Amino acid sequence: MCGRFTQQRPASELAEIFGAESLVDDPGGHYNVAPTDEALVVVQRDDRRAVTAYRWGLIPHWATDPTAGSRMFNARAETLTASPAFREAFRRRRCLVPVDAFYEWRREGPVRQPYLVSRVDERPLALAGLWAGWHDPATNAVRRTFTIVTTSPNLALADLHDRMPVVVADDAWARWLGPATDALDELIGLLQPNEAVDLRIQAVSRLVNDVRRDGPALVVPLAGTA
Repeated sequence: MCGRFTQQRPASELAEIFGAESLVDDPGGHYNVAPTDEALVVVQRDDRRAVTAYRWGLIPHWATDPTAGSRMFNARAETLTASPAFREAFRRRRCLVPVDAFYEWRREGPVRQPYLVSRVDERPLALAGLWAGWHDPATNAVRRTFTIVTTSPNLALADLHDRMPVVVADDAWARWLGPATDALDELIGLLQPNEAVDLRIQAVSRLVNDVRRDGPALVVPLAGTA
């Protein structure tokens, strides 16, 4: 699964990396993004690619209230085409979630130890995401929300967790962000564990376990794990 991540870069830098325009003025510096938080995503409509901010936790358009989003922060790749909550978004509304790193936890005796997972080359990880718009009857506004697609772990993460977010290869960004399609086989092929990306996995402080904590101290490796 993927239940916490960092977005340390400003929106303007992410826009440059992803060949997009920035629609938000976000300075970055987010070290403990959690479900229900606003986070930066990359979306594309026709020829326009943009970095914008959606709420983490997908609320399907048919939901009667927004609490559904708190449970739908991840979507399993194996069931996307069958899931009532995700199948339409998979076909029509895909996004990338650019993260500098994500956290996974492992039980080590009595301790739930967090690990930080990032690219060795320090480029952002482009996670496969889906988004939806939900009409809020209380405010008459449309809330845009997203979820992160997960799959089985690659070899690097297999000893840490039984799931990992789908990492979309750089040369597949355009295919994932492309227009709505009924030919989903190629997209399904992108939802496999990515063995090509070199990952760095480091134990970090348990301060990150508290969603109220933030700041660069959360990503400092524990002694002996750098």
